[in-house]
Amino acid sequence: MNLSYALLIGAAAGVGTLTVITAVRDSLSTASPKASRQARRSSKDERVLVEALAVWIEQLRDTMAGARGLEQALVATVETAPTVLRPALGRMADRLSHESLSRVAVDFAEEVDNSLADFVVAVLVTAAEQQVRDVGSVLSQLAECCRDEVKMRTRVWVSRARTRSATRIISVVVTLFVAGLFLLNRSYLAPYGSPTGLVVLTIVIGLFVGALSIMNRLAHFEAPPRFMVARGEAE
Repeated sequence: MNLSYALLIGAAAGVGTLTVITAVRDSLSTASPKASRQARRSSKDERVLVEALAVWIEQLRDTMAGARGLEQALVATVETAPTVLRPALGRMADRLSHESLSRVAVDFAEEVDNSLADFVVAVLVTAAEQQVRDVGSVLSQLAECCRDEVKMRTRVWVSRARTRSATRIISVVVTLFVAGLFLLNRSYLAPYGSPTGLVVLTIVIGLFVGALSIMNRLAHFEAPPRFMVARGEAE
C-alpha cells in the first residue's frame, strides 16, 4: 500500500477516535438540562462575576447598617452595584413592589446561575422569612468567601492554561516530527505502508489522540453544584 494513503488512513482513524471520544463526552454532559448547565459553567471564567458578588454583598451589608430594611437596601444597591450584576438586580428591584422577596430572590439566583449567589439568596430569604437580626456578619462572611473563591479560581485557570499549552506544544512537535520524516526520510516510515504497518499506525494515532483528549480533560474545571437548583428539582 502507498505510504501516503497509509498515513491518510491512519490520520482519519485518529480523527475518528477523537470524534467518538468527544461525542461520548458531550452526550454524557448533556444528558440532562442540569448537567448541561453545569458543563457550561465549568467552561466559563466566572471570576468577574464572583468578584462582583463580593462587592455587591458588601454594599448590601453597609446599606443595611444605615438603618434601612432589607428590601429598601436591595433597591438602593441597584445603581451602585457592579455592572455585571446590575441588570439582574434591576429586574429584582422592579418586582419587589408586587412580589415576595423569597420568590424574586430565587429567580435572581436562577438568572445569575452561580453557587455563591445561591448562598446569598438563602441568607436573604431566611432574613425575610425568619426576621434574622445578625445579617450583616453573615454577609461579611459571604463576601470573604467570594474573594477566596476568586483567588482559588485564578490558580485553577493558571493551571488550566499550563495544561492546554503543554497539549498544544506536544501536538505541534509530534506533527512537525512526522511531517519531517515524511518529507526527508520516507524510508523510515516505509514499514507503515504494509497492511500490518497500517494497523499499527492506526493504533498509535488513536492512542495519541486519546492521550491528547485526556490531557485536555485534565484542564477541565468542575464547577460546584448549585443547591438552589437541587432544592427546586426535589420539590
